[in-house]
Amino acid sequence: MRLGVLDVGSNTVHLLVVDAHPGARPLPAYSHKAELRLAELLDASGAISASGVDLLVRTVAEAMRVAEDKGVEDVLPFATSAVREAANGEEVLARVERETGVRLTVLAGADEARLTFLAVRRWFGWSAGRLLVLDIGGGSLEIGYGMDEYPAAAVSLPLGAGRLTAGRLPGDPPAAEDVRALRKHVRAEIGRCVAEFTRLGRPDHAVGTSKTFRQLARIAGAARSADGLYVQRTLRRGALEEWVPRLATMTAARRATLPGVSEGRARQLLAGALVAEAAMDLFEVPVLEICPWALREGVILRKLDVMSSS
Repeated sequence: MRLGVLDVGSNTVHLLVVDAHPGARPLPAYSHKAELRLAELLDASGAISASGVDLLVRTVAEAMRVAEDKGVEDVLPFATSAVREAANGEEVLARVERETGVRLTVLAGADEARLTFLAVRRWFGWSAGRLLVLDIGGGSLEIGYGMDEYPAAAVSLPLGAGRLTAGRLPGDPPAAEDVRALRKHVRAEIGRCVAEFTRLGRPDHAVGTSKTFRQLARIAGAARSADGLYVQRTLRRGALEEWVPRLATMTAARRATLPGVSEGRARQLLAGALVAEAAMDLFEVPVLEICPWALREGVILRKLDVMSSS
């Protein structure tokens, strides 16, 4: 069957169309996305601005038209931290449903971590052993750890690259004191939860998912996306530590010229790099392997599991 996942994230609204059935890996058939950067469209009260809501409604409606055109039988719509934590989140959800007919399921942060972990486990298999999974989104950082298909420990922290950029790095390039303050803040937030994971033992395999990790790996020398899904891509902590001070002195326009960095994500790259560096350091991870599957694939896999058990 043809399924669609509509992901209203903190950076993009992304419709992923896959051909899937229980027992088989989902095959991507079409991808439609629009960069809204909702995490950066909050007003002083923490609400998504009126113009942002207008844009979201139009974007969801367009995504549903695309889903129909592509022959999608079932769309799985969900929203993550930007809508979940917005002061007017309930009003936004009600308006989206009223004007588009789409009822967005709002995922809790821990559920984001669990579903991402499921996708990573299915990608690498049981032979990967104990997994530590890091996912930097626009609004939050998800961390999962465990031996099974769902993590034994999972947390979501308000350390998304878009959120931190909008709230803490106003300059272009940012002021050195702002970068230092953000570095301190990020490390304190992650440091509070490290013990919850380290008490479970050292991971056998550390994995990074999300656009931020893919871009950081690419500028550090990993293979291009055009080389295919099955090429191994890694990010070394040493390479990341060399890149962070360089990124801090660059304008967004300069970062956008780096290999694999899109213009829309360039401004957020420094904040994402600071989060990635802190997580790898505090969890004592020398190398992360990059996984092409993440939250959207986890939502699809859970749907297929439910179908196969019914």
